[in-house]
Amino acid sequence: MPLDPETFDALIAAIRRFVAERLRPLEERVAEEDEVPEEIVREMREMGLFGLSIPEEFGGLGLTMGEEVRVALEFGRTTPAFRSVFGTNVGIGSQGLVMAGSDAQKAEWLPRIASGEIVTSFALTEPGAGSDSASVQTRAVRDGEVYKLSGTKRFITNADKASLFTVMARTGGEGAHGVSAFLVPADLPGVSIGKPEKKMGQQGAHVCDVNFDETPVPVGNRLGEEGEGFKIAMRVLDRGRLHIAAVCVGVAERLIADAVAYASERKQFGKALADFQLVQAMIADSKTEALAARALVLETAERKDTGEPTVLEAAAAKYFASEMVGRVADRAVQIFGGAGYIADYGIERLYRDVRLFRIYEGTSQIQQLVIARETIRNGG
Repeated sequence: MPLDPETFDALIAAIRRFVAERLRPLEERVAEEDEVPEEIVREMREMGLFGLSIPEEFGGLGLTMGEEVRVALEFGRTTPAFRSVFGTNVGIGSQGLVMAGSDAQKAEWLPRIASGEIVTSFALTEPGAGSDSASVQTRAVRDGEVYKLSGTKRFITNADKASLFTVMARTGGEGAHGVSAFLVPADLPGVSIGKPEKKMGQQGAHVCDVNFDETPVPVGNRLGEEGEGFKIAMRVLDRGRLHIAAVCVGVAERLIADAVAYASERKQFGKALADFQLVQAMIADSKTEALAARALVLETAERKDTGEPTVLEAAAAKYFASEMVGRVADRAVQIFGGAGYIADYGIERLYRDVRLFRIYEGTSQIQQLVIARETIRNGG
């Protein structure tokens, strides 16, 4: 059930101020230190950001998908690392539990996830399983009332901060039907976390390997039945793709605003860059694409909130929005010219940051396959 309009408008206004006054001034510091300051994390907890998508009965805000993407749009106007602080709690790290968890599992974990006491993480990708997510090799072998979990997960967001992992592991034969999902506390024996990877962009948002060595996971920590893990993962990613698409739109809108401000002030040949038609063409293309992506995201979120299937539409939104923001970032660098290549202006940082959007939560090529498959299945 959506928040009443007045309450939701107040939430958006508070987030907009938080982004503008607290987060944007810290962007360069976070990029240099590769760490989000703890006082910012604390403020995010106090604002309820870790529980945006957690039902109200468990202490969250219980936002609808339409409301969640509006929040994601606002957080797109700063470095994506800030959103990643709570992003796994809102999306891939918690939604498997929300969708498929038992009453006991929800009661045990969701209140602490919503408060930010627990940071969650989603452990699907492996050294040999990325886009081919049905081929995971991490194994969970049942031994009485526990599963012995062994394997390595790679590029896991927030792994070094997480207290709880949703882990996809093989309990049966090959293929998607042999994969099950487990809730794995980080303090169980045999769990070890690798050092944060050095990345092209999104400094401050850490990804690490997670290793499991005969980790004893109680049977009661399995999500759903054996063999349902892949289905749970795909449902989680379906929602996550729409969230990421909204972030892409927010970043694009930030880049357009920065490019327009710079083009209006920068003088060449005796007039502002914004007066040149070829610069105007780049601005026009960027604005048009961002508006189209925004409309697709909001329409798909509304459709999801009515209970309609959105597999195709979520994939299309993520595909179009992530490709769109890459083009907008490239044009922004071009409009800034030499300044766009210099770190002090921040444009080159966002240019690197947005490159990841075309890869995680399913690459653009995976989205194309999903879109084509669903379109053919539905007869066009």
